[in-house]
Amino acid sequence: MDFNLFNKKIPQDKGKNSKGKSKFSNSIAGAIFIFMLITALYLIISGTPANVPEVPISDLAKSISSGEVKKIVVAGEELTVTYKNDEIKKSKKETGSSLSQTLFNYGVDKEALAKTAIEVKNESGFMIVLLNILPFLLPVAFIVFFFWYLSRQVRGAGMQALSFGQSKARITDPNDKNNKVTFKDVAGCKEAKEELKEIVDFLKSPKKFLDIGARIPKGVILTGAPGTGKTLLARAVAGEAGVPFFHLSGSEFVEMFVGVGASRVRDLFKMAKKSAPAIIFVDEIDAIGRTRGGGFGGGNDEREQTLNQILVEMDGFEPNEKVIVMAATNRPDVLDPALIRPGRFDRKVLLDMPDRADREEILRIHAVKKPLAEDINLKLVAERTPGFSGADLYSLMNEGAILAARENRKKVFQFDLIRAIEKVMLGPERKSHLLSKKEKEITAYHEAGHALVASVLPNADPVHKVSIIARGSAGGYTLKLPIEERRLQSKKEFIDDIAMSLGGYVAEKMIFGDITTGPSSDLQVATNLARAMVTRWGMSDIIGPVALAGAGGRIEWGQVIDKEYSETVATKVDAEVLRIINNGLKTAEKVLTEHRKAFEDIANKLIEVETLEQEEYEKILIAHGIVPKKKEAEKII
Repeated sequence: MDFNLFNKKIPQDKGKNSKGKSKFSNSIAGAIFIFMLITALYLIISGTPANVPEVPISDLAKSISSGEVKKIVVAGEELTVTYKNDEIKKSKKETGSSLSQTLFNYGVDKEALAKTAIEVKNESGFMIVLLNILPFLLPVAFIVFFFWYLSRQVRGAGMQALSFGQSKARITDPNDKNNKVTFKDVAGCKEAKEELKEIVDFLKSPKKFLDIGARIPKGVILTGAPGTGKTLLARAVAGEAGVPFFHLSGSEFVEMFVGVGASRVRDLFKMAKKSAPAIIFVDEIDAIGRTRGGGFGGGNDEREQTLNQILVEMDGFEPNEKVIVMAATNRPDVLDPALIRPGRFDRKVLLDMPDRADREEILRIHAVKKPLAEDINLKLVAERTPGFSGADLYSLMNEGAILAARENRKKVFQFDLIRAIEKVMLGPERKSHLLSKKEKEITAYHEAGHALVASVLPNADPVHKVSIIARGSAGGYTLKLPIEERRLQSKKEFIDDIAMSLGGYVAEKMIFGDITTGPSSDLQVATNLARAMVTRWGMSDIIGPVALAGAGGRIEWGQVIDKEYSETVATKVDAEVLRIINNGLKTAEKVLTEHRKAFEDIANKLIEVETLEQEEYEKILIAHGIVPKKKEAEKII
C-alpha cells in the first residue's frame, strides 16, 4: 500500500502558502508596473523639446520688413516664427509691451506688419503652475499611491482573516424563476415527494399544524444511491415552499484550523434564523457527520467539533421551529447515531432506483427540450434500462442528442437512444482498438460461451445482444434482459449467474487449451457473488443462515480487523466459496459440451459480423433446437 496517499495535507498547505506569497508578489509587481507607466508618461510630457534656433527681435524685425515671415505665434513673452521657407525659429519680445509696439520701435511699418499673420495664445495661470510643479508632484504622488496600494492588499488579507469563520452557504432566492425547480420537474420518487410535501405545507401554513399540537420535523435526511435525485428533491422543496434556501456541501465546513467549522455552523444558523422560515440544505453530510470516537484526530478533531456544533444548533437549549434542516448522503450507515435520532433528523426519506414506470416519466422530463422523431418509444427505452438512476437516464438522453447532432440530424431517433444505452453502460466504442486475428477469435469464443450458458440455464436472463467490439474497458460484451423487473433474487438465479459469468473462462480453456487475462473481471464478479451468498444472504448449507459480512470488526486502512468470527469459520467460508465457483465451472462446461455445435456457430458468426442482435442470435439457437427466452429489460454482464 502506498502510504504517501495519507500525506496529502502537506502539499496542500504548501499550496496555500505559495498562493499567499504569489498574491503578495503580484501586488509588488503591479505597483512596479504602475510606477514604470507613470514614468513613461512623465517622460513623454516633459520630454526634451526639439532644438529650435532663436533669433534676436531686431533680426526678426528686418525679416518682417523684407517680407520673409509668414506667421508669428505669440505665447506670453515667447514668439514662434514661421518663415515662408517653412523654417521655424524662436524669439522673445519686450516685457510689458505688445508685439506690434515692439516691432514699430524696431522700424517695421504698418504695411509690412499687416502682411504677416499673427496668432496670440493666452496661457492660463493654472497650466503655468501645473507645468512648473509637475516634475516635483509626480514622484510624491507615486510614493503615496504605492503605499496606498500595499496597505489595501494588507487590509484585504485582514478582512479575509476576519471572515474566515463566516458561512459559505449560497442562498437561492425564492423569487428567482430562472433557477426554480418544483415537484413537477421531479419524476418518480412518489413516496419521497409525499413526505416532503408536508414540509412545504408547514412552511406555507404552519398554523394548522401548531393549532392541533403537531410539531414539524426539525430535519429531513435524504438517502439513496448516487444519482437518484436527492439534491434535485431538495431544490424542489425550496421552489415549492418559496422560502430562502441555504445550501452548501458538508466539506465546506471543515478547514485545517480547529474551530472554523463550528464557527461557520453558528454563522449559518444565525443567517437562517434571521431569514426564517428558511431551509438549510447540507449535501454530502457524511463528510462531517461520521460516527465520533474513531480515535483519529485527537481531542481537537476539527470534524468532530463541527458535528458537535450541528447537534447543538439542531436540538440545543435554543430550539428554533422555523428553520428546517435537510441533508443528503449515500452513506447513511456511517452517520453518528446522535445526528439521525428523532429531534434532529426526524425523517429519513429513502430514494430507491426508479422502476420501469418511473424511468419512463424521467425520460419524458429529460426529453422536453429535445426534438424527438416519430419512431421514439420511451417505454421501450425504459424497459431496456433496469438499474439506471435518474442521472444515468439524463446522461442517456443527452448522449442520444449528441449522437444525432454529430451526424447533422435535426431530430433524435430511436436508434440514437438505443446506442446511447450501451454508451452510458459501457463507454464509447473503441474503434481504433484493432484486434489481431487470434485475439478476435478468442474474444468471439469467450462471448459465445457467456451467451450460450445464459440461454440454456433455466434461471439465467435471456440474451439481448452479443458483441466483440471493444467498449470502455471491455474487449467484448454480452447484454441480458430479465423476463420481468424484480427486487428479489433467488439462490438458483445466483448460481446460474455465476455459471454464466464463468462461461467465457470455460470456453477459452475448452477451445484453446489455455486461458488469457480476458476473464479477469468475470472471475471477480463470480467470486464476489459467491462470497456474498455465503456471508450475507445465508445461501450456504454448510455455513447456514448466518450473516458474517460486516458483522463487527474494525476497518483500518481498508481491511477488516478483529472479526467477530473465528478462523475456523473463515476457512469454511473460503471452502464454500470455492465449492460454489467449481460447481459453476462444471455447469458451464456441461452446457458448452452438450451444445458444442451451437457454441461454435455463434462464435464463427461473431467473427464474421462482430455483433449479433437478439433476432439474429435467436435464429442460431432455434436452428440447434434451443428455445429462446422472452426479454423485457436490459442487464449487463
